[in-house]
Amino acid sequence: MNRRTILAAAAMAGLARPSHAQGRPVRLVVPAPPGGAIDVIGRLYAARLTARGGPGWVVENRAGGNNTIGAAEVARSAPDGATFLVNADIHLMGKRVVPGLAYDPVADFTPVARLATAPLVIVGHPEASRATTLAQLAERMKAAPRDYTISTSGAGSMAHLAAEGLKRRVGAEDAVVAHYRGTAPAINDVVAGNVALMVAPLLSAQPLVQAGRLRAFAVVSPTRSAAMPEVPSVEEAGLPGLHFLLWYAVWGPRGLPGDAAATLAQHLNAIGKEAEIAQRLTAMGAEAFTTDTPTSFASFIAAEDAKNARIAEQAGIKPE
Repeated sequence: MNRRTILAAAAMAGLARPSHAQGRPVRLVVPAPPGGAIDVIGRLYAARLTARGGPGWVVENRAGGNNTIGAAEVARSAPDGATFLVNADIHLMGKRVVPGLAYDPVADFTPVARLATAPLVIVGHPEASRATTLAQLAERMKAAPRDYTISTSGAGSMAHLAAEGLKRRVGAEDAVVAHYRGTAPAINDVVAGNVALMVAPLLSAQPLVQAGRLRAFAVVSPTRSAAMPEVPSVEEAGLPGLHFLLWYAVWGPRGLPGDAAATLAQHLNAIGKEAEIAQRLTAMGAEAFTTDTPTSFASFIAAEDAKNARIAEQAGIKPE
């Protein structure tokens, strides 16, 4: 084991500060604005990592460019255990939606572990959607696809991929997908009736559904969500296999020593099992992921990247 590996692994284990950092905390880069799910989840875990001893962890927001500005900063960083990225599933889509991206979302990062997953739900304006069930919605979208616009939180997001998947499953390829700068403006336009549909994060949609301002057609997962048990899954609602799940994870720069990545993954898994963290995530409509390793996460990334490539080709998604 070389000196760099020893220093990085020791830092992750909370045993010592690496000399390269000169006493500075480890940076956890969030490529999104403060207050969003990535930021909140990143801060939860950073605080617990700091509490475990060793070098403190500090969250730095580097938002913009469909989450690529902060990711690019981590890709340029030395693989010495001083800088990490916390991001969502949109990370893998950067090369497919941002022209001239200066890094490869897979090759230029070291997978560490997933932190949490969260369901998506198909919602619509009660009148503009012109349907009360997913089966009815599918029938009407197929008959008049241009009457339906589906909003998303941004190009390349899991909601974007799910919207494209929904269009193709119901035979409504000509339905319009409209990208917004974030979940809030996208869902607000559905509430206002300016847009018929959205595949939205469950947490964002839940209060609006409960208030009767949105209609929930189905959770985009194999099973119902405990947070909205009254809403059927796509399996129950008639579109089996239409599964898209939000996920959040940590990466290091390419070349991070394997021991350091594995040790950090163990810490992240242990934190996810803490009752307080599990409760905080549940309140956000998310669920802690507590069994990941760099190897299993890398395998998951490979499968997700291949799936994303197929969807992007089918939907004509290109950098623009």
